[in-house]
Amino acid sequence: MKVNKVLAASQGPKLSEIVQGYWRMGDWGMSPQQHLSFLKSHVELGITTVDHANVYGAGPSCEELFGNVLKLDPSVRDHIEIVSKCGIELVADDGKHVNHYDSGTAAIEKSVTTSLSRMAIESLDVLLIHRPDWLMDVDAIAESFTRLRTSGKVQHFGVSNFTAAQFALLQSRLDAPLVTNQIEINPLNQAAITDGTLDQLQQLRVRPMAWSCLAGGRVFTEKSEQMSRLNATLSEIAGEIGAASIDQVLYAWSMALPSNPMVIVGSGNSARVKAAVDALKLRLSREQWYRIWVAATGHGVP
Repeated sequence: MKVNKVLAASQGPKLSEIVQGYWRMGDWGMSPQQHLSFLKSHVELGITTVDHANVYGAGPSCEELFGNVLKLDPSVRDHIEIVSKCGIELVADDGKHVNHYDSGTAAIEKSVTTSLSRMAIESLDVLLIHRPDWLMDVDAIAESFTRLRTSGKVQHFGVSNFTAAQFALLQSRLDAPLVTNQIEINPLNQAAITDGTLDQLQQLRVRPMAWSCLAGGRVFTEKSEQMSRLNATLSEIAGEIGAASIDQVLYAWSMALPSNPMVIVGSGNSARVKAAVDALKLRLSREQWYRIWVAATGHGVP
């Protein structure tokens, strides 16, 4: 099975409905050539969209590692869509005392320049504000977005971890639509399902990017009554729908949402990436979807 490209929003861009996350790239223990082989292998599966952020990895950053890979075969750039994020400032040697958010114009534009330099590319396909900044001036963000688009440094813009109200606030100052909201979606964190975030995206026909669909691995490592209950239900449903693993059931659970999330896979293991692709052909009944909901929450629907 091959992954399709889909419109993230009504005016684009087209992204793959499964996104390869590179936030753990520095932990994969691969050489640049192995990274290149991995990149090409998921592109062949149709996973052409890659997810980065300016704060992923350190010494070197994941963006630098990815840039080294692209230098080995620059033609690969023509076959992928690169997403990166800005807005998180980490404690460093330049006088910062605490980690904080900065969506000011200087910070946004510096982050983009840094990301482009690290990856040795001319443009980002999508730039996301990584986290809501409680000091964000949306008029200033709009000005930055306009300059970055006019200069050709960024083609499209979106957000990550924004509430529906924050999304609407920023959108109210923009001429072009925000193309996604990258948010956590899994049975153990259903906030986006209940707080109106996914309702808004469905209304606007904007597809979310779903991160941590496997709940950060908690379903495999955590020993608790909740996790035991959820694992049992996931295993039972895996048998019912012909899934090879509970990973696939979890991906299918997120992809069943009517906002049509594009799911992010964070593994550097090609077999696990292929398993996520195979999850595209799985379908949960409404009863099966709610059985997982009940197992995760510990109570029936209201």
